[in-house]
Amino acid sequence: MDLLALVDFNLVARHGGVGRAARASGRPKATLSRHVVDLENSLGLRLFERGARALRLTEEGKALYERTSVLLHEIDETAGAIAQGGARPRGRLRISAPLLFSQAAMGKLAAGFALRHPEVRLEVTTEDRPVDMVEEGVDLVIRVNPAPDASLVGRIFLRDRLVVVAAPGLARPAAGDAVRGVVRGALGERRAWNVVTPAGAATLAVEPALSLGSLFMVRDAVRLGAGAAQLPLSLVSRDLAAGSLASWGEIDGPEIALWALYPSRRLLSSRVSAFLAYLKEAFPHGTPEELASWLADGPTAAPQAADDDNHGD
Repeated sequence: MDLLALVDFNLVARHGGVGRAARASGRPKATLSRHVVDLENSLGLRLFERGARALRLTEEGKALYERTSVLLHEIDETAGAIAQGGARPRGRLRISAPLLFSQAAMGKLAAGFALRHPEVRLEVTTEDRPVDMVEEGVDLVIRVNPAPDASLVGRIFLRDRLVVVAAPGLARPAAGDAVRGVVRGALGERRAWNVVTPAGAATLAVEPALSLGSLFMVRDAVRLGAGAAQLPLSLVSRDLAAGSLASWGEIDGPEIALWALYPSRRLLSSRVSAFLAYLKEAFPHGTPEELASWLADGPTAAPQAADDDNHGD
């Protein structure tokens, strides 16, 4: 059954004629008449007796009108309630975030957001793999340096940098010598880290000696003198300030950018908008120091930053 034809049938029945229904609704008389005839043909029933000057509902037409007018009224009321409540976040929000950011910050972020928006049912999954947002029913993904994707839009909400750190007692190797490296992933062969220091650019030879599955584990091992490692500045800035770790320079390479992404083909829901606003409030300037402060103390009180670049469309 064509819902629009049913709506127009109810309109004509309620006003007692095509002309009056057209004047009340602003819809063309020809369209209303055609939809009523189409509905009669689809049902195989005559819904109106047509006189020279008036229409009269048949018994079947009366039964259909009585049963469907209430349903259509409820649909109108439901749609109005949803529209009026569209600015207030409610319903389920599914977010996918990478492992390190989830371990470091998502617990506090999720708890704070849930307390502020109690009508939102928040679900956070931890995934480093690419996620098909439509197939897996995800509303928003957080990704590190994602590849361009024309189907997604979003913004950078945090930037970070990689630094080479070691325990203060670990001597920096002489030229040509290698330092023990604490790495995430496979040990592999000797490698070189290009760093930038106040004295200029330098290359560190590294012999991977310890492989760990988490950057938090890497940091803990480096604190105990197991070797040098590349770690995000946000993860070690407090250690550097306290002197429990020493910096051997920043990695000469692209910055780490954390993006919040969502499908461009869908209207942005109030739930996603609210979470984006919460990220912006938590990290107003998007610096590594803000993330480090969040990890230690919770949200900062700095003023909000402007929107960042789009990704994709």
